Amino acid sequence: MNRSRIALLLLVLLILSGVYYGYQSFQTGTEETTSAPNLVPSPDFAADSAYAFIAKQVAFGPRVPNSPAQKACGDWIVAKMKSYGLQVSTQPFEANRYDGKKLQGLNIIASFNPAATKRILIAAHWDARSIADKDSVRKNEPIDAANDGASGVGVMIELARVLSETKDKPAVGVDFVFFDLEDHGEPHDMEAGNPLSWALGSQYWAGHLMPENYRPYYGILLDMVGAKGAVFPHEGSSMQYAPGLVRSIWATAADLGYGAQFMDADAFGISDDHTAVNEIAKIQMIDIIDLRPVNGGFDFGSYHHTHQDNLSNIDKSTLKAVGQTLLQVLYRE
Repeated sequence: MNRSRIALLLLVLLILSGVYYGYQSFQTGTEETTSAPNLVPSPDFAADSAYAFIAKQVAFGPRVPNSPAQKACGDWIVAKMKSYGLQVSTQPFEANRYDGKKLQGLNIIASFNPAATKRILIAAHWDARSIADKDSVRKNEPIDAANDGASGVGVMIELARVLSETKDKPAVGVDFVFFDLEDHGEPHDMEAGNPLSWALGSQYWAGHLMPENYRPYYGILLDMVGAKGAVFPHEGSSMQYAPGLVRSIWATAADLGYGAQFMDADAFGISDDHTAVNEIAKIQMIDIIDLRPVNGGFDFGSYHHTHQDNLSNIDKSTLKAVGQTLLQVLYRE
């Protein structure tokens, strides 16, 4: 065989070996093509169960202050968290609404693994808006608040159920705080630059910490975490308070395949229950909140503060994305 034929044969063999190696890399998922997500074993978050907890809250009727529905729902939350073996305490308080009306509020604190030194705070508000100020009908009637309030509570109760019933527990303790009177602010306060009539329960808790001298590792607020088509960009004030925590949680969601819901984009900042926790209590806390891309910016969604915020607005796949991400966050600690 002459030299030119030998060279041609060697070239063909070299090309074929390269093709085979590339095929093998593709088939086996080696680092040549992809890297595996950094996931740890964690229990399953049952979206059906979280949905049932939301439906139960809605069945009480709008959970507005000074109402039988508020009392019944608060008693149910306390009993439910106790049934899962959590240590539960309540924090009654009185607050003045923007129009001067006195409101009776109740913050509920439920602790999983209370002996653990390293603790994570997870919170949501459990009250319902007393007016439908963004609706075109029945504007002065309270709303079901299935997403804006009940969804975060449903996710938290399901997390408590999972943590209590699973054999392999996370190493951290978890404190679930249910804030009252979040959604009773003056409709035009935000535009006026005076957000203090909102989030009354978290303002009170942040100024009267329970447990006393409470110092969690960090906090996560859940607000509107169950709607159809929900997306959760980086809420602006969370990026000011704790940008590293935001990016870590969003990366965890992406590892789980929920990158579409946990959008890698920066949105505007809002005043929410995490505001007082950061500013008054000096506890680092971020907000997971549904903000929809609209005309180059973001909006709260067409259901917000309307009677469309009912059970038909709730999507189990959204609940799953949020709940499973939180479980992975807790088990990575």
